[in-house]
Amino acid sequence: MARGRPHTNLPPPYLKRVWLDDDAVPDRAVYPFCLPLFRDRGFELAFDRPVTIIVGENGTGKSTLLEGIAVVAGFDEGGGGPGYRTIDNEGAVARGGGDLAAALKASWLPKVGQGWFFKAESFFSVARYLDDAARDALSAPPDYLSHSHGEGFMRFFEERCERPGIFLFDEPESALSLTRQFEFLKLLRRIDRNGKTQVIMATHAPILMALPDARLLRLGKYGLEPVAFEETDHYRLMREFILDWRSTVETMLDA
Repeated sequence: MARGRPHTNLPPPYLKRVWLDDDAVPDRAVYPFCLPLFRDRGFELAFDRPVTIIVGENGTGKSTLLEGIAVVAGFDEGGGGPGYRTIDNEGAVARGGGDLAAALKASWLPKVGQGWFFKAESFFSVARYLDDAARDALSAPPDYLSHSHGEGFMRFFEERCERPGIFLFDEPESALSLTRQFEFLKLLRRIDRNGKTQVIMATHAPILMALPDARLLRLGKYGLEPVAFEETDHYRLMREFILDWRSTVETMLDA
């Protein structure tokens, strides 16, 4: 990766847009190009706010899209920071983010080379790597692994996310309890206000979708489209559950 400038006076978003180079698609019948998201030619995703949140059901391609963007930004599709290659990366071939990235183009202003790509399944690998690297350097290790998954996650990103750069999160709620999700929401709010960090996140968690002023996009069978928080399926189902959980559970079990 060609390292971008770590510091800039320009506000985020730094990554302005990504688009699919149709001429670079080897075969639209194979994964990931067979996803409904890429069915039509001319796929493009623009970023106009510091925080972009992508929601949608499993199988629509959220994680694959995020992995492709991460690789374009200089990260490993298995997660980590610039130059880091995850140890536990057996699923990289199946995910398809690298294949997608080979056909993606990106527009930056400016190009930044700092940040992180978070994937819940690779977090312990990342934490172990950082703890071991500090120990090998005879410095005080950060010791992320002595915390619970959620505590280690929050400590890790509280130390990093307010630095200039681009941060990508693939379903961070996997590592967080409901209380920790609100703590992470506060962290996202600080990021949104600091004027130097861009976030792109895929999530199923209504709490994280509710971040004020974020750009909320729904990924469905017809592609990406802006959506209001109250119009997401996640909010509607959770609202029904809270208002009448017994009937909701009975209905879902009988479906």
